[in-house]
Amino acid sequence: MAAVAAVGLFVFVAGLRGVGFVVVTLVVGTAVTGAALWWALTRRGAVRALAAVLAVAAPVAVIWLQIASGLLGPLVVCLVLGALATGAGWSALAAESGPKPQHATAAPRPARPFLIMNPRSGGGKVGRFGLREKAEAAGATVALLDPQRRTDVAALARRAVADGADLLGVAGGDGTQALVAAVAAEHGIPFVVVPAGTRNHFAMDLGLDREDPSAALDALADGVELTVDLGLVGTRVFVNNASFGAYAAVVQSDAYRDDKLRTTLDLFPDVLTHRVGPRLTVRARAMTIDAPQAVLVSNNPYRVGDPGAPGRRDRLDTGVLGLLSISVDSAAQAAALLGGDRSRGLTVLTTHEVVVDADAPEVHVGLDGEALTLPVPVRCTIRPGALRVRVPRHRPGVPRARPRLEWRKLVMLALAR
Repeated sequence: MAAVAAVGLFVFVAGLRGVGFVVVTLVVGTAVTGAALWWALTRRGAVRALAAVLAVAAPVAVIWLQIASGLLGPLVVCLVLGALATGAGWSALAAESGPKPQHATAAPRPARPFLIMNPRSGGGKVGRFGLREKAEAAGATVALLDPQRRTDVAALARRAVADGADLLGVAGGDGTQALVAAVAAEHGIPFVVVPAGTRNHFAMDLGLDREDPSAALDALADGVELTVDLGLVGTRVFVNNASFGAYAAVVQSDAYRDDKLRTTLDLFPDVLTHRVGPRLTVRARAMTIDAPQAVLVSNNPYRVGDPGAPGRRDRLDTGVLGLLSISVDSAAQAAALLGGDRSRGLTVLTTHEVVVDADAPEVHVGLDGEALTLPVPVRCTIRPGALRVRVPRHRPGVPRARPRLEWRKLVMLALAR
């Protein structure tokens, strides 16, 4: 009803000519914005500055045209009705066929938990939240990494297991989490995630409170257990994703850690236009993707087309990889990408294996944000149910899984009632 009301109201108020005017301005404005963003990313100097101005001016001009024509008010009402329709549709589909949250099982309290903590992660969250003291009070042995020297955290975890540790944990970023998670999976013991890094996507999809990493330590005393998958690039484990192409090339730069935005803008013009770096070839599910600029292989698929929860995974135990690939060679193709997940330059699928090849002997890989260089071809696979994760019984951020919004199915459900 809300969707029909949105369309009907706008046609009634604006008339067919008004509807045509709004559609044309929105399409043109979107195309100009997409093209301008492409030029801003692939050019330098004055051209980049002009493109950035155009990218801002295009949507402003669209809004001004709606105000001048007197159609902005009705358009806003229709957008509100559209948002209501979308929200109601997701609720209806979730009630009918939405994916169920992952089941957690009861877990005994560990006898000899061992946690590795990086005091530099997240700008010093370990010290700011008193994580070492709280973990030791809960009976854990804590190894605090020395910021002045490089430590092999995987070897440290293996020594702890050899000494009798029956649980491993990490307070740090996703890259460190993956290294120790691999050891926990290898020995079949549970793993605790303490979100003390900067982004902590793995912790987010486990439902942990990233604003208060100390809450994750409740898993030591009153925890439940989840079984999750692990991604593999060759023999290297990843808990979130492996990236190839533009982002992987950027994270290789030493300057990236200190100034992410400037480094990205400096390198993108050459990387996105294939002036530097190898040309990739990606194979998955009998499909071949030639020369994509960016490839993301994720441990379980990310949500696509859900602006309310970008970068979230509904579950971590589906047993499949997610593949997202972007191929853009012109401003027109960049504009088409703004059309969503059905754009020709965007490939989104799930698979059990992804093979990345190149016209060079090696490729850069961003593995959970860590920079690597690997020989080609690079084979990405998944190990279903490889890791036992101990989490607190009460988790505030457990993602609410949402199915794909299918209007045909919604109409059938509504009429069937």
